[in-house]
Amino acid sequence: MPNFFWKRLASFMCFAAMVAGASHSAFADNREDRVSTAAAYVKHVFVIVLENKNFSDTFGTSTQDPYLQKTLVPMGGLMTQYYGTGHVSLDNYISLISGQAPTQDTDNDCLPGFTGTIGNYNDVKQTGVARQGQVAASGGCIYARDVPTLPKQLEEAGLTWRGYMGDMGNDPTRESAACGHPTIGVGTDNTNSAEAPSAAVPLGDAYATRHDPFMYFHSIIDDKASCAKHVVNLNHLTADLAEERSTPNLIFITPNLCDDGHDGSGTGAPGTTCANGQPGGLTSADAFLKTWVPKIMDSAAYKKDGLLIITFDESSYTQSVSTSSSGQTTVDITFPGQTCCNQQPGPNLSGVRPGSFTLVSTPTLVENIVINGFGGDRIGALLLSPFVKPGSTSDTAYNHYSLLKSLEDIFHLDRIGYAADDWRAHYSLDTIGDDEDVFYSGPGRGHGHDHGHDFDGWNDPHFKQPWY
Repeated sequence: MPNFFWKRLASFMCFAAMVAGASHSAFADNREDRVSTAAAYVKHVFVIVLENKNFSDTFGTSTQDPYLQKTLVPMGGLMTQYYGTGHVSLDNYISLISGQAPTQDTDNDCLPGFTGTIGNYNDVKQTGVARQGQVAASGGCIYARDVPTLPKQLEEAGLTWRGYMGDMGNDPTRESAACGHPTIGVGTDNTNSAEAPSAAVPLGDAYATRHDPFMYFHSIIDDKASCAKHVVNLNHLTADLAEERSTPNLIFITPNLCDDGHDGSGTGAPGTTCANGQPGGLTSADAFLKTWVPKIMDSAAYKKDGLLIITFDESSYTQSVSTSSSGQTTVDITFPGQTCCNQQPGPNLSGVRPGSFTLVSTPTLVENIVINGFGGDRIGALLLSPFVKPGSTSDTAYNHYSLLKSLEDIFHLDRIGYAADDWRAHYSLDTIGDDEDVFYSGPGRGHGHDHGHDFDGWNDPHFKQPWY
């Protein structure tokens, strides 16, 4: 055949391959059918997860977080009906990146009976697969390689991600500075409590594996080189923010146990501080935000097409104290366990939630944990973005599964686990990216009431559409 025929055929095949490849790219597809507001233009998402605070304290009565309440909230969109998906920690983090409901062990932080400080880090004992891809199991913590996760979805779509973990690797005898996790097995997790500063570990170590969801999926941890590249100490974030091209599409930030508000009372009173001597509580969480949020918002990636989400894993508890005639004091720590959004318990919680656990039982003191439901209670979330209306609020109900669904919609990925709708079970979640109460109007039509302020990106010479 003539030579020009082969040249034209080769050109056609190359073009066809480019089109086929583009169909798998999250930003090559037209995303207007997935996200209807200006959230469609988001290409970099920053997620900061703090710990154990309820909405009314964080965004209302507390005096410990003035930066969050007085500075950030007026700049962003406040989600007033955002809920955690479980108690006590790990189950929330897992739901955020996989849509998986808990096993009997992840629901308890893989710390049997909440007693002691040495946790388990063993494989999930899968017995089957329930609706919406839920793993049915008799226990265990680390999911098999074939369980879908948001990070693997991003990689398959040609997008980038990184997890930034406060204090990870400060004490290399506990965990490495990249992809830091315990040895797989029972009784191997020594990261459940913070380590105070010492001569050997000058900064102390308040990294907690249970707050690092990436460590609970074999699809992530088994490739050691890839895991070490993707899950790193928080101190890498500053360099990654320096340029848009070095900033991952998904940035997941977990502060250490003090900076996330988990440890300490926030008052600085003797006996109530973190292991490193800082006040903890919302005081330390607020200081963390005051350090890192300006760095994020000053980055080129955020300014161009970023979305920052600040939320918590779960709400806090109520505490009651009573003393018997014999002098024995009983302390009951109660988690309501409320849910939203028709949340499903999953296949593994029968006999686990509701639940109660006795932590201490002596002639003078009894301490009980009581969890009355399988949800994580109301925590709230704050969205900050060039595409978010400053000072806006939304009363639409969302939870961690909703957030996962929203990220998948923004990045044009399939929905996994409980982020996926199941019409047979009358289960469907609202997508945050469609909420025009907080986002400016975009290429489609979202739900909400205020359509008076459309995003004017089309007329901005510095703005590029997401498919460019």
